[in-house]
Amino acid sequence: MVQEQKIDVGKLISRDPRVLGGLPVFAGTRVPVRALFEFLEAGDDLDAFLADYPNVRREQALAAMQAAEQRLLSLP
Repeated sequence: MVQEQKIDVGKLISRDPRVLGGLPVFAGTRVPVRALFEFLEAGDDLDAFLADYPNVRREQALAAMQAAEQRLLSLP
């Protein structure tokens, strides 16, 4: 059985009113997290997103998707 790991969103995403008006961004970048989901919604894959945003590490993007999944699955 694979044990599910809890994602530490604080290390993944940052919010600062001085960076993009406080939008959530991938930590250490100015890339909004929303951009990842917009790429996926448009039918693009993760590799296309990472090619357009080379400052975002694959691990960060995967962790963001896992965190979103965990949040959705924990809804009542």
